[in-house]
Order: sequence, then C-alpha cells, then structure tokens
Amino acid sequence: MVKVSLKNDVREFEAGTTVADIAKSLGAGLYRAACAGRLDGEVVDLRTPVTKDARVEILTFEDPEGKKAYWHTTSHIMAQAVQHLFPGAKMGIGPAVENGFYYDFDLPRTVTQEDLPKIEAEMKKIIKQNLPLERFLLSPQEAKKLMEEQNQPYKVELAEEHAGKGEQISFYRQGDYVDLCAGPHLLTTGGIKAVKLTAATAAYWRGDSKNKALQRIYGISFPKASELEEYLAKQEEAKKRDHNVLGRKLEYFTTVDYIGQGLPIMLPKGAKVLQTLQRFVEDTEEKRGYLLTKTPYMAKSDLYKISGHWDHYKEGMFVLGDEEKDKEVYALRPMTCPFQYQVFLNRPRSYRDLPMRLGETSTLFRNEDSGEMHGLIRLRQFTISEGHLICTPEQLEDEFRGCVELANYMLKTVGLDEDVSYRFSKWDPNDRAKYIGTKEQWDEAQGVMEKILNHLGISYTVGVGEAAFYGPKLDIQIRNVFGKEDTLITVQIDQMLAEKFGMEYVDRDGIRKHPYIIHRTSLGCYERTLALLIEKYAGALPMWLMSEQVRILPISDRFQQRADEVKARLEGAGLRVSCDRRSEKIGYKIREAQMEKIPYMLIIGDKEVETGLVSVRSRRDGDIGSMELSAFMEKAVEEVRTKAKN
Repeated sequence: MVKVSLKNDVREFEAGTTVADIAKSLGAGLYRAACAGRLDGEVVDLRTPVTKDARVEILTFEDPEGKKAYWHTTSHIMAQAVQHLFPGAKMGIGPAVENGFYYDFDLPRTVTQEDLPKIEAEMKKIIKQNLPLERFLLSPQEAKKLMEEQNQPYKVELAEEHAGKGEQISFYRQGDYVDLCAGPHLLTTGGIKAVKLTAATAAYWRGDSKNKALQRIYGISFPKASELEEYLAKQEEAKKRDHNVLGRKLEYFTTVDYIGQGLPIMLPKGAKVLQTLQRFVEDTEEKRGYLLTKTPYMAKSDLYKISGHWDHYKEGMFVLGDEEKDKEVYALRPMTCPFQYQVFLNRPRSYRDLPMRLGETSTLFRNEDSGEMHGLIRLRQFTISEGHLICTPEQLEDEFRGCVELANYMLKTVGLDEDVSYRFSKWDPNDRAKYIGTKEQWDEAQGVMEKILNHLGISYTVGVGEAAFYGPKLDIQIRNVFGKEDTLITVQIDQMLAEKFGMEYVDRDGIRKHPYIIHRTSLGCYERTLALLIEKYAGALPMWLMSEQVRILPISDRFQQRADEVKARLEGAGLRVSCDRRSEKIGYKIREAQMEKIPYMLIIGDKEVETGLVSVRSRRDGDIGSMELSAFMEKAVEEVRTKAKN
C-alpha cells in the first residue's frame, strides 16, 4: 500500500494504482474532467502508476497544465484526421500552445480554408469513436525503425536525437494512428467535446528558415460547446481591435513589401505617439536620476565577442561582412548594454560614482524569424527605452525596486497595468550551452533576485530556461487582444558582464571590485506598446497620446476666420489641433472625426460666432453643448496634464 496526499485528505491505495484510478476513486465527475496529474510536483500522464508514498493532484481543464494536455490530445486527433484525408502525410510536431494547439504537416498540396471544415468533420468522427490513447515505450533504435516503416522522416529525426541519451522514447496510439510523443494525454478521444480549426499557415521545420516549409494548422478545443462559442465571439471582437488591421486603417503605420517584413513605416500619427511616449519616458527617467546616453547603431564583432553575444546570439543579429574574407566584421546592435558600459569605463570609478543610472532611447535590430512577426508586436527594427544601472551589492535591492516601481508607474500611466503578469525567468542548468558563467554564479544571482522579489511582494510564475544568457530576469508579461503572451518590460540582474568588460570600482575599503549591473526597460519597445494601446483602446487612445487632440469644424467657409482664431489659441495652450476646411456637410465632417477617434470636435457656425462660444462634441460623451473657449481649454489642458485615461 502507498499513502497518497491529496488536496484535503490522505488515502491509501494499492501500489501501482494509476493517477486516473485515484481520480475515479474521488468521484465520477472528477474522473471525467481529469486531463493530467501532478505527482510530487511533476506533471504526469493519467496512466502513470503511483508506486510510493506521494502527493497527487488531479489536473482538469481549469488548470494550465490540464489545458495543455487537453489541447495536445486534440492536436493528435487532428493529425489522425489529416492522415485519413491526406494519405502519405508526413508529420512534424503538434504541441499545445497558449491558445489551443497546432500541428505541422508535409502534405502533397496546400491546405486551404475550405479544407478546415472537412478536417473538423473527420476529427468529430474520431472523437465519436471514443478511441483509447495507449502509451508505450520503445528504444531509440526501435523508435527509429517504426518511424521509418511508417515513412515519417521528421519523426525519424526526432528519434535519432534521443539515440545517445540512453532512454526509451514514448509513443501514443489511438486507433490506426501512432505518434512519437512525450504526452501527457487524455485517456480517450471522446474526452474532447468541442473543437474548431482556426487557421492554416506555413512554418519552417524546427523554426529554421534553412529547413523545408511545412503547413501548420491551428485549432482550439473546449470541454463545453458554450465555452467554444464564447471564445469565438471574443476572437471576433479581437479581430476588430487587431492593431495590425486597425493601426493601418487609422494610419498609424504601414509596411511595404520591397522594404521588408518587420520594418514598419511609422506614419505621422504613429510617429507622434512614439515621440510623445519617448519624451514622457526620458523626462521621467531624468527626474529619477538617469543620465542620457547616445551610442552607435553598430560595432565591430570584437565588442560582441567580449559580451558573449557573438557566441550566444549571433544568429539573431544582422552581420555586416564576412569573417572569412574581411579584416573587420560589423554587426547592427541587438542591444545597448556593451555600448553603455563604455560610459562607466570612460574613466576610473569609485563607490561615490554609484549607483550610475544610464538611459537611452535605443534603436535595435534583431533578425527575427518571419513566422514570429505580426504588425508592430515583433519587429526586425524597433525602438526601446533601454537602460543600465551600475551599482554596489548593497545598492542592488533598492535600485531593482526603483526599476520595478518605474515600470509599474509607466504601465499605470498608459493604462496597461491591469493587463500584466510577472515571470521570474531562470536559467536551465540542463542546457549549459545557452549560458555563460558558473553554476555558483547563477545560484548567487538567482538567489539575490528571488530574495528581492519576495521582499517586494511580487506575485510571479517561474520560467525555467527563459533567462538571458548572462543572468536571471523579471519579465513583465502582457497578452495581446488574441491572448498571445509577450514580454513587454524586463528587469535583469547581471554579475557576469562587468567582469568580462573589466568594469571595476574602488570600494570604501580601497579594494577594486566588480559592480552589479541591472539591465532594464521602463516601458519596453515603443512600437509594441503602441500596438497594445491600439488594441486596448480600440484605436481611441487617451487624449494625451493622440496625435490630434482637437479638430475644429467650421460649418462653412464664412466661419474660417473664427476657426483659425480658435485654433491659434488652442495651439498656444499646447494642444494638438487641426481644422477641417473642406467644403463638406457638417454631419460628414463629424462622422469622419468620430471614425478617426478624435477626442474633441469644436463646431463653429453663426451661433458660435455671435456668442463667442464653441459647440463641443466628445468622442466619448457625444454632444456636450456650448461653452466658453477658455473653459474648454482649461478642461482639455487638464486632461492632457493629468494623462487621463478614457
């Protein structure tokens, strides 16, 4: 017998009882809802036997890991359906992702949107059959042979990668379909209740553009049809807010094929928003003791070799020149850190110079994969509020706290504070090639950060393997309108690059020491921030950010002189104002201003000229009525000054 610690109970079971059987003993409803288990903190398959005293938790669709197992199972059902409809299909990988699942296929023809309902119909047949998913293990040699027999070259490649690890490879079988997979999975295909395939795109095998382009089919599934309907309704609303559509429609930005993907043209509206954000950030940082720097956009490979970027990030850089032929090879900067270090290194430093807070509006360049880019969310050239704080060990916690407080202030000011979560990104000690430094250095840096985060009372998740190659970081995560999570702001602790660059200060005791470095952004990438703001506010940004804050609408040409006088007074108060001088009907002008999300419209006609008043319309409140121009100016200026939200 083994003792199993459950959520609120301890029970005894026969040794070898599976997680699924434990769930069944707790109730039929829980058994039906079970997607996976957690055994002593590790996520496991429902088929996993419990052979010793342990803590067991049953994971349902309500749990993130349960969702993952649910969606992963659905991806296998889709793969089986595709094999039925496309005999000879070569299977890539089919994981669960943040919002559903996908599977990559090598097919004889391109899958179209018209194919998706057919695949869905076949999936429903497989679900109705309630096929059991059977797990079995093979040696790497046996696995390779099986996949060769089934003419699955991509799976053969995956099996070969395990050949030197001395471990067996797990497979799952459902009816006539067999897949190499670590799991976990549901017990049967009948556990899937509602499914929808959402898109068909292209994706390179293993995400490498040097490999063959496969076809990727995305989907989503839920235990209830009502949940699927609710999700699809939200997706339709999301499409209306998608910055990649709305941002172009409102003329914030555009892209041009012959310029290239991930290289947007910021149109006047978008450029003004970015300028406003940049000025706000730089002014705020200056008040908090940051020193402004301006550093080159490129450097010789020598710089990146010292920092480690050449060894750990070269594939993500734009390299200028050929190492084999050219005496000097340059690269566009993917980050600012090694450039800013030169400010510290410019002359000898003592503890009295610290903390040194360096800030810069940095234009960066990263060779992102084409499949990763979407509108302004992920770019090959972008602008960021990058900064580095150089400090003593004693100053580290206070400076880190200051960085987090600054980031939260920025998020609150622009209205994104309620949409974020926090992730403590650690290294993966099992993947040492990704990182520099020793285990002892990583343990120290991560221990310091964990202590600081706990002192700050920040609620965070842990992301193993998500650290920068030189240190752990706090990632402030945000989801876009489609639910995809991205990192908006980072605060990183680094004790390694100071040593690499020979950065030293003389401490109070007269001994030369290496400082700590905090890498941070205060608002993150400006372009990504703009994308998120467009989606959050459906294009109607807070007034202080709008490129056009007030539009004057004279009813006819007769009132143009008064309109110009009003415009001059408003501009004198610091407001961004335009005047619609077109010979159009006033109703048309109003509708167009509303479509462009202009915060305020001032209508001027006979009544307004006679009384000296202005007729005010708000995008939010509609017709406000007539008021003194001075009263409106006071109201508008205050709204901008306080950075009021909508």
